[in-house]
Amino acid sequence: MDFKIDKLDDFILVQVQKEKLDTTIAPGLKSELVLLAGNNEKNILLDLSKCTYCDSSGLSAILVANRLCKNSDGIFVLAGLQPAVERLISVSQLDTVINIAPTADDGIEMMRRSLQSK
Repeated sequence: MDFKIDKLDDFILVQVQKEKLDTTIAPGLKSELVLLAGNNEKNILLDLSKCTYCDSSGLSAILVANRLCKNSDGIFVLAGLQPAVERLISVSQLDTVINIAPTADDGIEMMRRSLQSK
């Protein structure tokens, strides 16, 4: 299995289970995200703590998740970035437009606080 999806409180936790978020799994992740959005899930926490590599297709999947959540007035949080992935996010300047938490637990807390303040 490439990713694990859990419903927590009022949001969905998506955990990528592979070391590489690339062309082999990014299309499947995008499909799952679109299905979640189609089921009125608008708050998503994407945990990349197991990913040590991400390419442009992986970045595209992250951007899809962010856009789907924003378009439905929801919240998107990206968590658990490993050094190489964090550098890519920073170089792409996505760290200025995406909510990022150091760990999945921090992401859960960030999501809960954000949902309470809505």
